[in-house]
Amino acid sequence: MHSAFSLQCPIPISDYPTITLAHGGGGKLSQMLVERMFAPAFACPELEILHDGAALDFGLTHIDEQSAICNLQSATRLAFSTDSYVISPRFFPGGDIGSLAIHGTVNDLAMCGGRPLYLSAGFILEEGLPMDELWRIVQSMSAAAKAADVRVVTGDTKVVERGKGDGIFINTTGVGLIPAGVQIAPTRARPGDIVLVNGPIGAHGIAVMSVREGLEFETAIESDSAPLHTLAADILAAGGEAVHVLRDPTRGGVASALNEIAARARVGILLDEAHIPVQEEVQAACAILGFDPLYVANEGKCLAIVGRSAAVPVLAAMRAHPLGQQAAIIGEVADGQPGKVFLRSRIGGLRMVDMLSGEQLPRIC
Repeated sequence: MHSAFSLQCPIPISDYPTITLAHGGGGKLSQMLVERMFAPAFACPELEILHDGAALDFGLTHIDEQSAICNLQSATRLAFSTDSYVISPRFFPGGDIGSLAIHGTVNDLAMCGGRPLYLSAGFILEEGLPMDELWRIVQSMSAAAKAADVRVVTGDTKVVERGKGDGIFINTTGVGLIPAGVQIAPTRARPGDIVLVNGPIGAHGIAVMSVREGLEFETAIESDSAPLHTLAADILAAGGEAVHVLRDPTRGGVASALNEIAARARVGILLDEAHIPVQEEVQAACAILGFDPLYVANEGKCLAIVGRSAAVPVLAAMRAHPLGQQAAIIGEVADGQPGKVFLRSRIGGLRMVDMLSGEQLPRIC
């Protein structure tokens, strides 16, 4: 009998009969969950790109700066994104779950080429959460929203029984406007393009891990959590239509983000280890903990893939921005080895940079 619904699960049940932490780690199992289960179930043209958010054509073009009323005179697109934050610990050097929830969704909208405007905030609170902690988190969210010039305009609150919520989970959803002519998507990476990053990688994941595990380093490592929308706007202004892809390498780090882009665009990507910026303290911490900085989460970093002719002006624009003073060109897009990412080591060797198959650093966003 024909049915519109398949009764066979697309994930190998014999291998993974239950969800594991690795399914949320941004690596191979996360990719499998999204591409084999969620994407087919909710299949539509807008979802097919599998970007940080969706670019929706609503015939809107312009927001009046004074009244924030939509003007329908010409066409533009709407950026739309959602994310949930389950980080442990809730407070860490350089940020907390509240500011992270604002920055994360602002950045997802920015990586679509959008100007963030409005957010929603959903709270799942566990019975027993100290009220002063909740107040600190809410105040942090408020300050981060004001600093990013976005408004939290709606929300929801639920309370679950003690032991069923790990204190607090936050979901933020955001909308913004994508200017006419801006086309940013992971499928647009092309052979010959240049890969840039706006600064040293891996600080966020190591900052969270240091608090969680009670580790102390000679120099304090702080999260890089920050709103990237003004940096993204400067990149677009400098590179124009030659800016093909923007991506914030959060879960799974730079390695996972570039593997996803390579797979979506069917291109190869070659990185140069000598040019990838990593703070000495982060590099040392990764060596002690057995981590590769390429796989460690970031919350204030932007990867930009641009046409070769735009690389120099985009790099200059990044370095002129407060969040991009240590920006660097770290690689290029190749026409061979589609879907693969390679790293040229400092001594000249070449190795493949694959997606993580397990969970390196849980609960970092």
